[in-house]
Amino acid sequence: MAARTITPRRPALTNRARAGLSLALACATLAGCGRGDADVVTLDFWVMGREGEVVAQLIPDFEARHPGIRVELQQLPVKSAHEKLMTSFAADALPDIVPLGNTWVPEFDALGALEPLDARVAASATVDAGDYFPAIWDTNVIHGRTLGVPWYVDTRLFFYRRDLLTEAGFDHPPTTWDEWMTQMRAIKAQVGPDRFAALLPLNEFEQLLAFGLQADEPLLRDDGRYGNFSSQGFRDALALYASIFEERLAPVAANTQISNVWNEFGNGYYSFYVSGPWNIAEFQQRLPDSQQDDWATAPLPGKDGPGLSSAGGSSLVIFRSSEHKDAAWALIEYLSEPAVQQRFHALTGDLPPRRSTWEFPSLADDPHAAAFREQLERVESTPKVAEWERIVTEMQRIAERVVAGQYTVEEGAAEIDRRVDGILAKRRWVLDQEAQRAQEGDAA
Repeated sequence: MAARTITPRRPALTNRARAGLSLALACATLAGCGRGDADVVTLDFWVMGREGEVVAQLIPDFEARHPGIRVELQQLPVKSAHEKLMTSFAADALPDIVPLGNTWVPEFDALGALEPLDARVAASATVDAGDYFPAIWDTNVIHGRTLGVPWYVDTRLFFYRRDLLTEAGFDHPPTTWDEWMTQMRAIKAQVGPDRFAALLPLNEFEQLLAFGLQADEPLLRDDGRYGNFSSQGFRDALALYASIFEERLAPVAANTQISNVWNEFGNGYYSFYVSGPWNIAEFQQRLPDSQQDDWATAPLPGKDGPGLSSAGGSSLVIFRSSEHKDAAWALIEYLSEPAVQQRFHALTGDLPPRRSTWEFPSLADDPHAAAFREQLERVESTPKVAEWERIVTEMQRIAERVVAGQYTVEEGAAEIDRRVDGILAKRRWVLDQEAQRAQEGDAA
């Protein structure tokens, strides 16, 4: 007879013991309760506006891929975001990662707040600088250092009434300034004195900026020390802008004076509107089905051919003060994946900065997005100075006075330069001090 194995009976568990065992198993399952929590990195991620609401839908997939990282998302109101970031910088309480508007990158670089990303980009299998629209990528490169990775892009081009342009005798949108003026005059003659050919809201600087970027000369000179608005190129742009109002091709009005820009577009109050990608969805939703074939988008015209526009948008940056830079970079890589960018576009309508993302059918087959794809190959970054937002504000204020007849084009351009030179006085002093220290160092 084979030997019989006797298994000792386990002693019955008391209620207290059962409770202790259940707690231990729960802790093990959650990888928490003590030592496990210490292995989880909490990443502070601040995002402005609607993007903050939408990106929350993408975070669970990232956390599933990176169980050692938890993302703490804070949504900031757009209007108070800049003040919040500046206050947090002063208090040494910045988050790990944030999307910065491209014109804010030079400002935070001047504060020494941004972590250079060149080594991480070079080592990344995900972030391919060559796949990004060149001028969009360049908005983040300051003094040869890459300080951000583009997250979504913005540029301005034409939304236009294709049917009204056809009725005026034209079968294609303009590609030069002269052609645009010819088309607007024909439309104005057709629609009469109470309607217009274009809408260029006087309280928006983006339209004049786009025209100014067409010039061969930069808007600032001497490494951003002085304004260059008296250059021939910008004076030509300002003259074009002023003549549109002088000939009553556009109403002398701010956008707040237009009751509803979408309805008025549908009513034929104007035929050309220089605006950004968010208006694709707005016109699709606000115009009736019967008018959806009446409008289209087109790249901006230039002086002698297809023109440039501004390279705008938002880029993901890591702050130098972050204690979790590797985790922050992992999140940037995830949000930079073409498939993730395509999901983000589907949720927001924001345009992706990578060419490969535009190959997804949702973008490749969208006729209204096609003009943005073309325009993004012809965009120009604005001057990379911390004072830029103040500069364009003054540019627009003086342009409005040119339109009102208070300045000639030449006087207005000179006045912009005068004000800009005052804004840049501190920058000149800082740059001169740096140059002097460098000379003293070389002499030593």
